Amino acid sequence: MKGIAHFAVGVAAASCFPAAVAAAENGNPLYFILGGVFGLLPDTIDFKFYRFFYRHHAEVIPDPLNPDPQMIADAVADAVDYAAESGKPVRIRLNTIRCDTDLWQRYSVRFNLADAQVEVKIGAEVDTGGNPVGPPPENEACAAAPLNAPVRLDYLAETDIDIFEGPIFQMTPAKDGTIVPQFIPWHREWSHSFVLGAAFAIPAWLLWGSTAAFTVFSAHAAHVALDQLGYLGSNLFWPLTRRRTQGMKLQHSGDAFPNFYAVWLSCLLIFRNLALSIPAESLIIEPATITLWGIILPPLLHRIMRRWLK
Repeated sequence: MKGIAHFAVGVAAASCFPAAVAAAENGNPLYFILGGVFGLLPDTIDFKFYRFFYRHHAEVIPDPLNPDPQMIADAVADAVDYAAESGKPVRIRLNTIRCDTDLWQRYSVRFNLADAQVEVKIGAEVDTGGNPVGPPPENEACAAAPLNAPVRLDYLAETDIDIFEGPIFQMTPAKDGTIVPQFIPWHREWSHSFVLGAAFAIPAWLLWGSTAAFTVFSAHAAHVALDQLGYLGSNLFWPLTRRRTQGMKLQHSGDAFPNFYAVWLSCLLIFRNLALSIPAESLIIEPATITLWGIILPPLLHRIMRRWLK
């Protein structure tokens, strides 16, 4: 999910506590601030701090003037083979291909399990927004390298590499003898743990009391739970567990409608919880009515629009 969705869900979690709502009515927004902060915190830890300290063993730097797909495919296959031989995780960074200030050469890496090989394809040039620039290439350069060890996927089979810095794959030996290519292993590792959320709640309790502690844990846990709807998953009980639990694969983190719906439902929940503190005769719209239509209408309109566009 995007940051705005996690922020909204964190604030909604804070609004579920009557003491937090009462404090806000009296001019103290502390609990709502804590909800927003800890709703964002897991991704902030990963993207703003942890990834800069995460080490890798190998690095692929394609030539921007003449990118060689075979070199990339061989490097990825070698990382898989070395992980199988050594029995230890091997991390490889696949750098992007920057051609100009706002111009990047996209390429894709695909684990073809049926043919036991890594396939690399050099794609179109894109801008920093990921939009293709100019016509697509007539003949896309392709290459493949054999995989000498069995591979099991817990993420997407194909990944596009285009803008900013490239991703890291960790080739992880599993107990069943397979190698699992873990996408950006530094993300949703220890930062996305219910145990860590409980640890954050302890100092909040000591500083501001029980309502702050419950708010901190709820906002952090809501972030983790929301991420589990996607593909990547999270290490839910670090340090008791060491690997990410696979996601439910219901959506991608960048999908527009799930992000919109998460924010929309969060706003409805905040409205409902705030309305409970207001005398019923003062309300213009009943919370139950607005919540009911608010939950039903967005997916209904979305389905109608999709059919109409098709």
